[in-house]
Amino acid sequence: MFDRDLIRSILLQVDEAIGKIKARTGHIHTSDYFAGTPEGMEKLDAVAMLFIAIGESLKNVDKITGGTLLTKHPEIDWTGVKGFRDIIAHHYFDIDAEQVFWILKHNLEPLSRTIKTMIEELAE
Repeated sequence: MFDRDLIRSILLQVDEAIGKIKARTGHIHTSDYFAGTPEGMEKLDAVAMLFIAIGESLKNVDKITGGTLLTKHPEIDWTGVKGFRDIIAHHYFDIDAEQVFWILKHNLEPLSRTIKTMIEELAE
């Protein structure tokens, strides 16, 4: 069995990071924003750093739980989430702003809901 409080603490940090991404990118309506302005590039840098933190945290959750927790929520592509961290960390200069924008608009909210559900389940 794993330390539920530790996992919950990590997931709370992930939830906070997701909230920061939402707050910092809610006004962005096109991927061109990231490459088109110095402010957009700064946002992309900040978002990339938060995605690295999220992916690394979820890798730790998976390791600590022996792969048992994330698999209880197959609605999320956990391999993709963790893999996105690797892409950003190891191929930063090849980041595709369109891909980041697509993830923000299509994957972030489902991930947020699932993380919140997991936090609630661990509190029970």
